[in-house]
Amino acid sequence: MNASANKVSCLLIMLVLTSSAARAEEILVAVASNFSAPMEQISAVFEEQTEHELNLVFGSSGRLFAQIQNGAPFQLFFSADQQKPQQLEAAGLTVQDSRFTYVTGSLVLWSSNTTLTIEGPDILDSEFTRIALANSTLAPYGRAAEETLAYFNKTEQTRSRWIRGENIAQTFQFVETGNADLGFVAMSQVSSDGEFIRGQGWVVPSDSHKPIRQDVVQIKHESECEACSLFLDFMRSPRVADIVQAYGYRVE
Repeated sequence: MNASANKVSCLLIMLVLTSSAARAEEILVAVASNFSAPMEQISAVFEEQTEHELNLVFGSSGRLFAQIQNGAPFQLFFSADQQKPQQLEAAGLTVQDSRFTYVTGSLVLWSSNTTLTIEGPDILDSEFTRIALANSTLAPYGRAAEETLAYFNKTEQTRSRWIRGENIAQTFQFVETGNADLGFVAMSQVSSDGEFIRGQGWVVPSDSHKPIRQDVVQIKHESECEACSLFLDFMRSPRVADIVQAYGYRVE
C-alpha cells in the first residue's frame, strides 16, 4: 500500500471512529497471553479515539477457547493459533466472515541471564537445569517449541529438564525469575523494534516449526456489536500494523 492509500485508509477509519463515539459500547475481549503487551497499547489508542471500552481478559488460547464453548460472554477472541477460531466457526458460534489472521508470531529461545550467549540451538547442549515451555495442549507457542526441539534433534536430551507453563505468560515468568535457565517465549515479550530489551535470546528460524498464525474471530450473540466490527477494522489499519511489527510480529 502506497503513502497516498495509507492516508486515505487512515482518514476513513478516523471518520468512522469519530462518528461512533456517541454510541460508546463495552466489549469483552479474550486475548492470548503472548499478545498482551501490544493489545494493551492497541486498546488504549482505540479507546482514546472512539470512547468505546475494551475489557481485556488474557490467558492461554486453550483455556479461553474452552470458556467460550461453555458460554463465557466474550465478544471477540484473539487466539494464538488458527485452529481454535476455526473450530468455533465450524460450530456456528461466530459471526459469519469475521475471522482473519491478525498477526504471525515469532518464537525466541531466551534467558534472563545477560551473561549467557545464545546464538543457536547448540546452547541446549550446555549444562543447564531447566528449560521452560508453554503447555503444548493449551498454548500454540508451546507446540511450536516442541516442534523446534524435534527439528534440531534436542527433544530427548532436554525432556527431563522441561518445566511447563500453563501459557506463554507463565513460561516467561519462569525464565524471568530464574526458575528456568532458558525458555521458549514469544518475541513480543522480550523485544522492541527488533532489539532485546531484557536478557539474551535467539530468534528461532521460522522453518523449524509450523507458522504461528494467530486468528481473531467475533463470537455470535443475540445483540449486534457495532464496536466489535469497528475494532476488527481498526486491527487491519496501518496504525496497528506499526504497533505489532514493533513487537516482532509479522502482518500478512
